Amino acid sequence: MGCSLMLVCLCFNFYIYPLLSSSSSSSASAAASASASATVSGLQSEVDSISGSLYPEILRDEAVSRLYQLGKVSDAEDYLERTFMSPAAVRAGYLIRIWMEDAGLRTWIDHMGNVHGRVDGLNPSSKALLIGSHLDTVVDAGFFDGSLGIVSAIAALKALRVGGTLGRLVRPVEVIAFSDEEGVRFQSTFIGSAAVAGILPDSALQYSDKSGATVQEVLQRNSLQATKENLHQLKYDPDSVWGYAEVHIEQGPVLERVGMPLGVVKGIAGQTRLKVTVRGSQGHAGTVPMSMRHDPMVAAAELIVLLENVCKHPEDFLSFDDHCKDSSVQSLSGSLVCTVGEISPWPSASNVIPGQVVFTVDIRAMDDMGREAVIYEFSSRMYQICDRRSVSCNLERKHNAGAVMCDPELSTQLKSAAHSALRKMTNELDSEVPVLMSGAGHDAMAISHLTKVGMIFVRCRGGISHSPKEHVLDDDVWAAGLAVLAFLETHM
Repeated sequence: MGCSLMLVCLCFNFYIYPLLSSSSSSSASAAASASASATVSGLQSEVDSISGSLYPEILRDEAVSRLYQLGKVSDAEDYLERTFMSPAAVRAGYLIRIWMEDAGLRTWIDHMGNVHGRVDGLNPSSKALLIGSHLDTVVDAGFFDGSLGIVSAIAALKALRVGGTLGRLVRPVEVIAFSDEEGVRFQSTFIGSAAVAGILPDSALQYSDKSGATVQEVLQRNSLQATKENLHQLKYDPDSVWGYAEVHIEQGPVLERVGMPLGVVKGIAGQTRLKVTVRGSQGHAGTVPMSMRHDPMVAAAELIVLLENVCKHPEDFLSFDDHCKDSSVQSLSGSLVCTVGEISPWPSASNVIPGQVVFTVDIRAMDDMGREAVIYEFSSRMYQICDRRSVSCNLERKHNAGAVMCDPELSTQLKSAAHSALRKMTNELDSEVPVLMSGAGHDAMAISHLTKVGMIFVRCRGGISHSPKEHVLDDDVWAAGLAVLAFLETHM
């Protein structure tokens, strides 16, 4: 490898009753006039009061309530599971649409199940600001991953509506709740956002889940006509979009460690998902001698340990030019993570030597060339191990996304908005808003193919995510909403 490795709507209509006729007594006229003046004065005071508030009822109390409400919309009884176009995902989409309309947005659901809410502002033909995140979840999920970004954006726009300033936005603002980011059901991430960005291949319609149902079929079951033509129509014109912002829980421990509710994302690690299939000879667990077995399970175990070693110590496996070895390895080692999250033997019986084992591999790094080098090295050694064990191996790439750097100007604006929100909440803020890298993938990765992107991270307890233990403080939800509100106010 060379050196290149790596409250009530406040738009009031005031009804001022006409003064009594000249035949009426002057005292009655004076009383009516005083009453009308008092009414106008009272309403104006209410507007002034709300406009100067931090909207805790909307940005914190209602937002938190909605997050927990959405967290109960699940396909499973005992835990949260909401995958692409499942019954729970469809219910969640309709609920989000109701909340968007409550915020004063025009809504629709596109052919890929994405839920959109848009306000045109003063200049409907101007380039639009997109704000979004995903409504789907992993299996046994927490309540905040994805949902926080959707709810915070809707809450901030509702605060503008309640304050009577929603119509003052100088450009259209559109909130999108993407139908799929996690990729749990079809083992392919960003189906929703990739369609909007125009990078979802036509073949995605034929991706199948474990039951054999395709993406196209599950969409059609929900009255969404998913054809190749409709898929192409989902792509937004880059000239119609100003930029994309996303609020998301950090899913890591940094913000909690430094004691800050919010941070700004500098970049997102590239990600590759692989499916490894190992085939051997199925047999009786009690009658086949150990020396005569072609066991795909132990071969898979060796491959998994190999992957761990390569990712823990890439310098021991990868070749570099002498003059750039140190910097390349340090760059790769600083962000490289590898995970085997799923393993499936067949026929999966305690008294049967498996005939086949399938497992998944998730590889992430900020260095795209380094990530590819790791995949190449793992693949090469995989075939050697399989040959030695007399089993067959196959490696299939299921998903690939290059590392994404967030737009510097947009990130500066989001950092300023986060700083403004925290200062309003605490009346003082000496610390800088942290700038972080993201090891997790986000819809912003797909949307980066369409427009410039920026992200705000929100502190989560213990850095825990993809777990029912995932938690965000109520005041941190408030901070996130205030940051989005401050960012939107720069577009007035």
